Parts: sequence; C-alpha cells; structure tokens
Amino acid sequence: MKEARFVTFAAFDIDGKVREDYYTREEREEGKIGEYSAWSALKPVCYFLIKGKRLPGSFKIVFKLAPEAVGNFLKNNGLPFTPDQVEGLYLNIRYEEQRLVCVTGTSVRMFTLDKTLEQQWDAAAETFIGAQRSL
Repeated sequence: MKEARFVTFAAFDIDGKVREDYYTREEREEGKIGEYSAWSALKPVCYFLIKGKRLPGSFKIVFKLAPEAVGNFLKNNGLPFTPDQVEGLYLNIRYEEQRLVCVTGTSVRMFTLDKTLEQQWDAAAETFIGAQRSL
C-alpha cells in the first residue's frame, strides 16, 4: 500500500513507505519487505480506523503492485516492456459522498504511445475487483 487517508471523526493519513532503519537487513530479506508496506500488515489498522456505527466521511487507498510482481505481469500479458521501464502499476480506491470509485494508473519511465500496458492493467484490476466481490 503506497498511501491512505481516512476521514472519520478526524483525518488519518498513512504513508505506506517502509522506514528502512526500522528493520534489520536480515528481517527485510526474510520477510521480503519492500519499499512499501504490504496490505496484509496495514489492513487491520485501516479497518480499525473505519469500523463503527457510522460510515467514514471519506477514504482513499493507493495500492502499488510490488516490483517483483511487475515482471510477472508484463510476461504473463505479453507486454513489450521490461520491468525497469515501468515505474509503477497503481489501483486507487476512493470513497466519498457514499460512492466508491476505483481508478487504475500506470507510470512508465519513457515516452510511449503504446496503450497496451494501460489496457491490460485495467483488465487485470477489473478481474481482481470482480474476484474480491464474490468472496
């Protein structure tokens, strides 16, 4: 999770970036701890912030696909990019005014008119969200 903001009785901002000095090198390697915190680590915190009798006023969560997963995504979808050309693949989830909006985003380190990366990422996000709804 790259970042999040929850507005309930107060506003809570979460920077998902891992503080490198918090873990030892061995802990980072053993736990496969990357640049950003895993959703599994932050999910209980986020749930705690929004649970209760009232709906939150709003929230925003920005997910970034883990760098090691980017290569697999590119390969599995036959995309003409290398992992080092892709800065990030994002899923933004925003809730406000009793509406939930999901928006995908891509960031590449080069100029391209090729939209296949965006199209494949949109399709993958749609499939992922559909799978989560059926749980």
